[in-house]
Amino acid sequence: MGGIPFIGSTFAVMRDPVGMARKRYAEYGPVAWGWLLGQRTVTVHGPEAAEAVLVDRDKAFASGPAWSYFVGPFFNRGLMLLDFEEHLHHRRIMRQAFTRPRLRAYMDAMAPGVVKGVGAWQVGPGFTMYDHFKRLTLDLAVDVFMGVELDDAERARVNGAFIAAVRAGTAYVRFPVPGLRWHRGLRARRVLEEFFQRQLPAKRRDGGDDLFAALCAAESDDGRRFTDADIVNHMIFALMAAHDTTTITLTSMAYHLARFPEWQERLRDEALALGTDDLAYADLDALTGMDMVMKESMRLVAPVPALPRRVVRDTSILGFHIPAGTTVVVPMLSNHRMADWWPDPDTFDPGRFAPERREDKVHRFAWSPFGGGAHRCVGMYFAGMQVKSIMYRLLRRYRWSVPDGYVMPLDTTSLPSPKDGLPVHLVVA
Repeated sequence: MGGIPFIGSTFAVMRDPVGMARKRYAEYGPVAWGWLLGQRTVTVHGPEAAEAVLVDRDKAFASGPAWSYFVGPFFNRGLMLLDFEEHLHHRRIMRQAFTRPRLRAYMDAMAPGVVKGVGAWQVGPGFTMYDHFKRLTLDLAVDVFMGVELDDAERARVNGAFIAAVRAGTAYVRFPVPGLRWHRGLRARRVLEEFFQRQLPAKRRDGGDDLFAALCAAESDDGRRFTDADIVNHMIFALMAAHDTTTITLTSMAYHLARFPEWQERLRDEALALGTDDLAYADLDALTGMDMVMKESMRLVAPVPALPRRVVRDTSILGFHIPAGTTVVVPMLSNHRMADWWPDPDTFDPGRFAPERREDKVHRFAWSPFGGGAHRCVGMYFAGMQVKSIMYRLLRRYRWSVPDGYVMPLDTTSLPSPKDGLPVHLVVA
């Protein structure tokens, strides 16, 4: 069941995570032992097992030690890498950066960058959606989260550092061998630390409407604030989460809208019906079709494909004994495609999220791309707002298509991304 010690099914899972999950579920059921990236691991399939782990009523599953094995050296003490009381303390402070008034301010700050970024795209064949979304979302994250001006060289340096840090988490050689992923990730972390530390004094002094300023000013009910180190750690993690996961969601949406042009036209009509180029915060709820497409795209390509936890005391999952020290993985990418819970799970069908169907309501963890429990993504509403803002502008300005029979080749060695950048034929609408 576990495969070769230390290696196990690592390569097979990275090549075909959904296929391997289905195979293991059919053979072993919802709780299956194995080896993954050198760790003895339990993979839990299905929403019932996901709920047991993510809700964690007995505080037996820690996020920090599990994520630290993969990305700890690169995203040290980000919110996802903290647990229990310390996590709740940091989360209470950070929530102040995602209140409704803050979200409105972020959306206003984001609008000029969306208009400028999308408006500069060059129409024609071979337009790589993923690459352009990634560049745009990093630019927006810098503008909205940091509120600082960067030249092209500095933006490229920061972007490259984030890419190297994310990819280092799934390195096979987990030592700083020059030229390999782990080493590049460690260098990237130093670049990011130096960058934020250099910006911090002015941000504490001058404030602003951006996330960086909000974290500098936020405090708990008893008056405690983040230290400089806290702010640097949270900014590195938040900036990664804000542009990587949003890029993946936008890319998945663009791919499916290219494959299913009837949905692209439906969303374009919905956007045009608002009668304005300037999407307002109050308009977001009117984009019901876009919301369904976004949710279905996140179901088919979960931006964070798996959520690991470390067992800190002996426990059980669905009646199976799990000893302390075990790493447990909740595979969101494959859980969202389980035929036991989703009819025609591999079919793009946004209507499954329509009010009269709501197939996601079959279980509260059937659809959970933002995780769940205490570690549910604190920026989930910001993410939806950013995705809709960009897609709204894109739909009103362009049409795009892919050749008949094209299937987006996913690289799932870290966060899921298209191996070919998702080339489309982009034309003015």
